Amino acid sequence: MYEKTLVAGWGDMDFNAHMRNTAYLDKSADVRMMFFADHGFPMAEFMRLKIGPVVMKDEVTYFREFHLLDEVGVTMALAGLSDDGSRMIIRNEFFRKGTLAARVNSTVGWLDLTSRKLVRPPDALLRVMQGLSRCDDFADLPDSRSQG
Repeated sequence: MYEKTLVAGWGDMDFNAHMRNTAYLDKSADVRMMFFADHGFPMAEFMRLKIGPVVMKDEVTYFREFHLLDEVGVTMALAGLSDDGSRMIIRNEFFRKGTLAARVNSTVGWLDLTSRKLVRPPDALLRVMQGLSRCDDFADLPDSRSQG
């Protein structure tokens, strides 16, 4: 399981003095990009390949609050993947002192930055995704060609 420890910062707070909803999405994206960079795909490589991850849907479920300067443990695993790798569901779970505080499920595809269409990732990137830990409720997804 891929894991990172982050901090609930000043800019992550809302009027109620807890982490705002969009901060969970921002931290999910940060952890995704850290994962890719740690596995040979930093931003420069995506730019060279002219592809990038594009989020088509996010779903956030909250269980506990984070407050200013709390440590935020974030995990990343696959909840779904298509055979061709063009679509996936990435699950980030957020932990405060070892207790599940939130879950973000992001439906993601690979966007060709020239054609602006979903594409199959290069084989090396597909292997990285296939090697990511899978959730207990992992599901096979249709590939981009079957979505019209």
